Amino acid sequence: MCEINGTVTFLIFCSAPDVPSIVMASSKESQSITVEFTLVSGATSYILRAETNDGSFFSEISVPGSPGTVTNLQPYTDYTLSVMSVNSAGRSQPSISVEAKTVLPAPQLNPSSPSNSSILVKWEPVNHAVLYSLSIIKDGSYSKISLNITETQVHFPDLEAGTKYCIKGNAWSPENIPGDDFTVCQITRPPTPQSIELVVTSTPDAGIVVSWDPAKGAEQYVALSLTGQNCSSSTNSCILIPLSCGETNSVTVITINQAGNSVPSYPVQIISFPCPPQPIWVEELVPGNCSVKWSAVPHAEYYTTFIKSDDGIEGMCNSTELYCQFHCHCGYSYIMSVFAHNHAGQSPPGPLLNHTTLPCCPALTTVSAAFWETLMMEWSPVRGADLYETRAVDANKVILCNDTAPRCALSDLTCNSKYSVVIIPCNDVSGCNLTCSPQTHETAPCMPEITSVSQTNTSSSSVLVSWTSDNTVANYTVSVIGSVGDTHVCHSNDSSCLVSNLPCGSVYEVSAIASTSAGESMPSYTVPLETAPCCPDNLTVSQVTQAMTNVTWSHANGAQTFIASLSSPRGHAQCHTMETECVMGCITCGTNYTVSLEAISRTGHKAECIYHGFSASQCCPSGIRLYRGTNNTLIVRWRSSSALTKYTAEVTGSDRTHTCSPEPGSYTCTVSEIVCGQVYSVVVAPLNPDGSKVQFCNSRLYSVTCVGSSVGMGKTENIYMSN
Repeated sequence: MCEINGTVTFLIFCSAPDVPSIVMASSKESQSITVEFTLVSGATSYILRAETNDGSFFSEISVPGSPGTVTNLQPYTDYTLSVMSVNSAGRSQPSISVEAKTVLPAPQLNPSSPSNSSILVKWEPVNHAVLYSLSIIKDGSYSKISLNITETQVHFPDLEAGTKYCIKGNAWSPENIPGDDFTVCQITRPPTPQSIELVVTSTPDAGIVVSWDPAKGAEQYVALSLTGQNCSSSTNSCILIPLSCGETNSVTVITINQAGNSVPSYPVQIISFPCPPQPIWVEELVPGNCSVKWSAVPHAEYYTTFIKSDDGIEGMCNSTELYCQFHCHCGYSYIMSVFAHNHAGQSPPGPLLNHTTLPCCPALTTVSAAFWETLMMEWSPVRGADLYETRAVDANKVILCNDTAPRCALSDLTCNSKYSVVIIPCNDVSGCNLTCSPQTHETAPCMPEITSVSQTNTSSSSVLVSWTSDNTVANYTVSVIGSVGDTHVCHSNDSSCLVSNLPCGSVYEVSAIASTSAGESMPSYTVPLETAPCCPDNLTVSQVTQAMTNVTWSHANGAQTFIASLSSPRGHAQCHTMETECVMGCITCGTNYTVSLEAISRTGHKAECIYHGFSASQCCPSGIRLYRGTNNTLIVRWRSSSALTKYTAEVTGSDRTHTCSPEPGSYTCTVSEIVCGQVYSVVVAPLNPDGSKVQFCNSRLYSVTCVGSSVGMGKTENIYMSN
């Protein structure tokens, strides 16, 4: 059955239509090829066939007529194309095929705006492309910039900020055939905001109103503070909140569009309103003149103080200083507040200060010393005082007395101290008035403490008494009291005093008293004093033997023991005894000695006694020999260590004594009228300077024999010798 205009008019037998022929096949897009062909009669539609040579792709598309387009193809690919006509009887045979290649695909442009005056376009390389063509045109303009490049990115500089630009690009095949077009539009980043203004606002909340001039192409604005706050707006202002008092901040503004952020504006500095001064306090250095004071507030240009007293009177003062003075009365209450100001405005309300002035100071009438350590105070009562605190202050401690009565006794005070005494009125509301003037009162000096009582030296009758006391202006009286009527006194304003003319060997009691204009101290504790013992009036040294002496002395008052000493460069002898005599050995003959005696009391006090020196006698000679001489003489010879010593030789027989004394330096003596047959005692001894003989030299016995019947002396012969 055949159709004519879609209506079945009659039933006939139809045959397939004729085969059409392809006039031209070309590709304008990378995924399609357009085919132009001849139309044949009786055809109701046509089928375009496309296939690849390797058979990997085969497609048939029905089209109503010429030209027809084959879609869903691959870019830059060779295809074999044919066309068939179709009617109700079927389709014709395929036409003679033709070859055609799809064009290159368009580069996928990826634009961005790295700055507000440039656009950067990038794309992935297109296979088989040998060249790329790009053009850019500003929105609303007819001026276009075109360029050909082989790279895969291009930078368009010197563009207008915040402006939309459209970029079109395509790739060229090696056959010099342009591929698909691809167009993208990109807006440049907006310009940096200008004319930034900052204003501090306090309503509804404290903040910074940031405003700016509109920027072309901006979709949004963001204000950023140095402290981390931000606000955004699509208009030309926004508010940064919260804002703290005393804050120093800086604000920058950026604009934003789909291309990104602008360069931030230059920071604009702003100082917020100052913080309220705190703490605030009141000082009343002079009664009736009060000062409200506070610490400096950063960024404050001046301050306003509001003062209201409890009687309803209000006052205000402006000041660039850190205080505000006002007249105040004792016993009044005041409410105060302080505000700080600068060009940004007034500080928030600070703390309210309630202040009640102190009670007035009482007039101190009397201060008297009731006892040695007690002061009595009396004064006139004052209005508004519930309690009186009496305070006495010295360098070391504070004595307090609290009483509701207008008098007080301060006890347990320190001696030798200046007390600052003040009466402080107090009440429960305002506390105590510490500005009242004190009076000064001095207590009596402290009792001195005797530290030492000592003789100045062993031969002196003076005693040095020393004590300790903190009072450098006191006068001191020292009393040295002995037996009845034996009292000695000295005065000093220092810490020591010399008591003279004390007898040796005596016992005393010593005490001291300090006195000032405030009175006398208590007497010091008594210190016993024993003066050094007396020296014996007489001392005698006598030589007993060549190496031993006997020392005797007279009684000494106050002495219990004695130490006698004989001293010389050649030796020293000493004895310690309770007697009045002493025997000392180890004396060297012919030596001068210093004689001293130390008298010691029962408590150990000592007196050094020096006497005239003592000279030991010359040494007895040695090597004594007798020789028979002529004419009944006897020759005596000896040895001596001193050429200056004079000796005497005594030869004593039964009826007489024969003596001779040669000159110094001679050690021989001849004795006449010697009778043989007798025994003689021979003593050779040195002579003292006064001519007396030294008594301790030993004697020797000699027997003189006769020779034959002759009575004369024969050859000298020592018959025997006896000591």
